Amino acid sequence: MALPYGRGLSSKHEANRGGRVGVEPIPSWPGELIEAGDARLHVRSTPAGPGETAVFVHGLAGSATNWTDLMGELATDVRGYAVDLPGAGYSPEPPDGDYSVDGHVNAVAGLIERVGGPVHLFGNSMGGAISVRVAATRPDLVRSLTLISPALPDLLPRFGPARVAMSAAPRLGELAVRKLNGVPVGRRVQATLSWCYADGSRVHPQRLREAEEELRRRDGLPYAAAAMVGCARAIVNEYFRVGPGNLWRQAAKVTAPTLVIYGRRDRLVDSRMAVRAGRAFPNVRLVTLAHAAHVAQMEFPEAVAREARRLIAETAAPRLSAVRTA
Repeated sequence: MALPYGRGLSSKHEANRGGRVGVEPIPSWPGELIEAGDARLHVRSTPAGPGETAVFVHGLAGSATNWTDLMGELATDVRGYAVDLPGAGYSPEPPDGDYSVDGHVNAVAGLIERVGGPVHLFGNSMGGAISVRVAATRPDLVRSLTLISPALPDLLPRFGPARVAMSAAPRLGELAVRKLNGVPVGRRVQATLSWCYADGSRVHPQRLREAEEELRRRDGLPYAAAAMVGCARAIVNEYFRVGPGNLWRQAAKVTAPTLVIYGRRDRLVDSRMAVRAGRAFPNVRLVTLAHAAHVAQMEFPEAVAREARRLIAETAAPRLSAVRTA
């Protein structure tokens, strides 16, 4: 095993408990549809300025707006691009209906090539799995890798992952989505928050309104159910993949310095997987946030930004200094 990138567990961010509830949230960053390789992607970006570039990849049933607050925290450090994966957010469905992790990897790689790599790559949950494969198979595109509750294979029986597996089952997944659509939007948003946040009371009322408006819009899209079920199946397939394509085996091939953040109160990704992550990634630093759940970048953006900023500073491209002539 190579020397680690400052490996160590930390729960020092308890002072952030209570977070941003009283702070007026920033609006979503502006977005546009772009051509990235074979995909058309909706991408939200922060203003140009910093020399470093970051790309942010959301998880299952998420969108680029999952990164709004963290992008704001890092706006003076990186030019950020948050992608709506194919079929998510404002990105159209993929023409070939491919919602596999490999399909998403191709889309993210195309985006990085479009904005100019290598980049500081961020991934949450399913986006973490996608980002690991990008970093393992396209090391030329990734300067550093930050993973927040990455959905790497974990076959220990738990209720949260079992729900994802059920939604991926043939016919059962589509039936479940149709039944869910009959539940009032507000109740669905609250249910999602209860799974992804440690403390739902931390969510600002404006963020709740935004989530409800987005869910209503998604309900009207003809491909929304197929996208949800297709992505759930993609994650389940990765959990059972063997051979060199297994995500843990690919993690061992990641050459970029890596930061992995877990929430101790995460009900979907077990924070104890930090032990395995510490063994798998060659050059890794591990952080556990005591009061965070599955979306630490949304619950504790200041804490996540502080850790990410350290990695960005240590891996940034060297700046060319002016040469003085006599």
